[in-house]
Amino acid sequence: MALGRVGAVLVAMGTGLSQAEVSIEAPAPTKGEVEVTEVATGLEHPWSVAFLPDGGMLITERPGRLRRLDGQGKLSEPLAGVPKVWANGQGGLLDVVLSPDFGSDRLVYLSYAEVGDDGKAGTAVGRGRLSEDGRGLEDFGVIFRQQPKLSTGNHFGGRMVFGRDGLLFVALGENNQRPTAQDLDKHQGKIVRIGADGSVPKDNPFVGRADVLPEIWTYGMRNPQGMALNPWTGELWESEHGPRGGDEVNVIAPGKNYGWPLATYGINYSGLPIPEAKGKTLSGGQGPLYWWKKSPAISGMAFYDADRFAAWQGSLFIGALADETLIRLQLKDGKVVGEERLLQDEDARIRDVRQGPDGYVYVLTDEDDGKLLRLAPAEVK
Repeated sequence: MALGRVGAVLVAMGTGLSQAEVSIEAPAPTKGEVEVTEVATGLEHPWSVAFLPDGGMLITERPGRLRRLDGQGKLSEPLAGVPKVWANGQGGLLDVVLSPDFGSDRLVYLSYAEVGDDGKAGTAVGRGRLSEDGRGLEDFGVIFRQQPKLSTGNHFGGRMVFGRDGLLFVALGENNQRPTAQDLDKHQGKIVRIGADGSVPKDNPFVGRADVLPEIWTYGMRNPQGMALNPWTGELWESEHGPRGGDEVNVIAPGKNYGWPLATYGINYSGLPIPEAKGKTLSGGQGPLYWWKKSPAISGMAFYDADRFAAWQGSLFIGALADETLIRLQLKDGKVVGEERLLQDEDARIRDVRQGPDGYVYVLTDEDDGKLLRLAPAEVK
């Protein structure tokens, strides 16, 4: 198809302050181009994509459908065996990831919003085996449930990442119940770490404390929407929505408090301060690596370490919903040294971004008629 457009701006970091002390507000971006190819259309609010070894893909649609896109670009009917989801507000069918041993066990992991008996919902994670014909999930079972269920439609989180040790990280929103992010007897506003079967790893930081849920890896998050493993260091990185301002990129370390709602660079949507906030940083807490004064409403994220496009090597891609753009952060020595805005004229919310096995970047647009797009730098044609 025709070339899409991009906006580009690089931002210098020569302030002498630590990254977490600096807000980067990019000036009006310059115009450029990126090569865009439509891979699939007609998706209803797609949320996540996972690449299959046979060249196909699995794509979640938030209303509750899991679709398979084959290597020839044909989109399947909804797969059977997918759990019933609570598709209200921001809830529904969320992330999809493959087992690290998918080649032998064919296990597919899904995160989704699940409603309780009182009408409130929380995030659940389950897994099922992709059938040999690729038409459904077999023996699907829940391995984790966010407790308690507090959401009336907001802040589910839901991103999942397998670590190099085969253990599963799950990012959980605070269900728009701010104080719960600091409550260690609740899963709200946490990243949890569990075994592939839902068991609790013995080396989790709070194991053995009776007053803390043992799955908790970190706390003090608001609404995590992106999470990825740094391919060069193995560290877990996370991105999350601030309130009005203060969207963050965080490097995740076990047992750390990331501050919400006691520390934030944002304010309430009313324009007033966050009631619980004591400042922009929290003594003894972990500050963000990078943040935005004006929230792009960041979403999925992916590192780029492929050989195909030299211009993108060493980058972190992050989708943006409100800004309807794809953000490329240029990294050097673990710090952000530049920011570039892509797809500014596509007029579409970018929900997920992934590096494909072929070295291209793939994004999902979160629309009634959502698309899967394949991207390359403009100079590569």
